[in-house]
This record gives sequence, structure tokens and C-alpha cells, in this order.
Amino acid sequence: MEDVTSNPSFRQDIPDSLLDRLCEGDLEAFELIYRQFEHPAFTLALRLTGQRETAQEVLQDGMLKAFERIRQFRGDAPFWGWLRQLMVNEALMHLRKHKRQDHGAFDEERHADASALPGPWQYADAQTLERALTQLPDTARAVLWLYHVEGYTHAEIAAQFGRTTSFSKSQLARATQRLRTLLAAPDDAADTLIPVTGTAP
Repeated sequence: MEDVTSNPSFRQDIPDSLLDRLCEGDLEAFELIYRQFEHPAFTLALRLTGQRETAQEVLQDGMLKAFERIRQFRGDAPFWGWLRQLMVNEALMHLRKHKRQDHGAFDEERHADASALPGPWQYADAQTLERALTQLPDTARAVLWLYHVEGYTHAEIAAQFGRTTSFSKSQLARATQRLRTLLAAPDDAADTLIPVTGTAP
């Protein structure tokens, strides 16, 4: 698995001078920003789509759209937040384009709200967690990642999918339950698991 953690955080400041150059169409400025956000953007795209090839497409298409739409950035929020939202939109658009967003999604049923429950990944090693996440339905995985890692509210997630908050809560509860099952480890291996924090990339 390729390294996508050397610069994992979206929360990075960009000098105004660099953004000004980007607004002027400076390709060197675009390359610098691309390199700075490449790892967190790819990681986010991978978590939402579950496929490395699709994540690479999302990264490239999303960054190009950022370059094309930079004049839409008003500066009333951090640039990284604007770019992260653009990447989320791009990833979900790819899922819709390939009709994968609702494929295998959990049925919308009433479940206990999983918002306050401890994440089943708290003591999962990275490789096991990576494998488990890929086994979740696309929509459920995206909801889980947006809520627990990216910090989106249920209302914000519902708006992204054009659904209700009940849908978001249901997907989160089912995804959390399924992930807990996938990450269940034998008792004799429990002490070897590595804690995984919920730090946002």
C-alpha cells in the first residue's frame, strides 16, 4: 500500500501570495498547492470511494476543478476547508456517476444513534482497518468517514446525499455495527492491536 500519510492533514495554511498567484493562473503555484494537499485529498477520496483508481481520478479531477474555480473562493473560510468540500463533492459525484452510491447501501431502518458510541476501530491495526473499510457498502462507508473523521453533522451529510438526517443516522449505525463485526479479533490477539485515533486527515 502506498504511503498517503506523510502529510495527512487538510488543515494547512496557504500564503495569500500563493493564492493570488493561483488566481492569476500560475501553474507553478498550482503545482505547489497540489503537492501540499495531494496526500490528504487522496486519503479522503479513497475513504469515500473505496477504490484506489477512483480515488486517483477524484484527486486529479478535484484539483483541476479547484484550479478552474479558484476565483469562487471568497476567503471567508480557510482555503483548506473550501478544497476539502470540493473533494467531498467530487468523490460523491463519482459514486453517483458510476451508480455506486446506493449500491449495497444498508436499508434505511430505525437503529440506535451511533453518534455517541465508541468507534469499533479504537484498537484496530491499520491493515485490518483498511481491509474492513473496503468491505462496507459505498454509502455507509462514506457516511461513517464523513461523520467520525471529517466531522460533518448528520444534517450536512444528509444534504450531501440529498436524503434525510434519519438516513444518515441509519447508515452510520449500520456501518458502525458492521465494522465492529469485521474488526472483531480473537481474545488472544487483542493485546497486539494498535490504537487508531479519529484524527481527521
